[in-house]
Amino acid sequence: MAATIPPYLSTFSLAGQVALVTGSGRGLGLEIARALAGSGAHVLLNGRDTATLEARVAEIAEAGGSASALAFDVADRAAVRDAFARIAREHGRLDVLVQNVGQRNRKPLAELTDDEIVALLDVDLASSLILAREAARLMLPRGSGRLIAVTSVAGQIARANDSVYAAAKSGLNGMVRALAAEYGPVGLTSNAIAPGFFATETNAAITGDPERSAYFANRTPMRRWGRPEEIAGAAVFLASAAASYVNGHVLVVDGGATILM
Repeated sequence: MAATIPPYLSTFSLAGQVALVTGSGRGLGLEIARALAGSGAHVLLNGRDTATLEARVAEIAEAGGSASALAFDVADRAAVRDAFARIAREHGRLDVLVQNVGQRNRKPLAELTDDEIVALLDVDLASSLILAREAARLMLPRGSGRLIAVTSVAGQIARANDSVYAAAKSGLNGMVRALAAEYGPVGLTSNAIAPGFFATETNAAITGDPERSAYFANRTPMRRWGRPEEIAGAAVFLASAAASYVNGHVLVVDGGATILM
């Protein structure tokens, strides 16, 4: 006899919804995309490499989910406009935007050129405002939508030689609060997920170094790195009806790192 699903779990369902997850070819973005698809949404996977995205789409389909590839560079303004026009044309709606793209250049501020600083801020902050604007234009006619930014604990705590990244992530935290105030009255919510130390491909150089890996693991009360799939529940929650009154919030998923003295 099939197990009965408790009725309240339906509030976490994303059935019939369309979600765009940027930077979802790997890492945390991919895990978020998998979770949204597993909760019923049709997920548009974004990145710059179409072949990688198509492979991930096939994996999601094999697992019973619905997804398609939407390759574009978030810092390419024309490509962004074209992508949202395609979403409108092919799907007629966008219910969830998860902004996950970010770049990092760990160098002392004095060693960064003007162009490097501007390029990092363009990808990590300016592009997020533009994507949110385009997504809101599709959401506003329906009077509902979820804007979700993946920020970082670097928006709240800092390390030397990472100033632009920390500044951009702090800016994203401010962005979600501002958009929560602007769009809350018309039915859209805006929130952020701030991951801590996750064992992703991006952090492979650190997790592969026993001394550095242990340092970051011991910065959390749980004494370990986060597993990429552990980000997924926060994304499904914020995208779902279960979070209908959560607005302007930064949900920290860090094993407790930011509360440890």
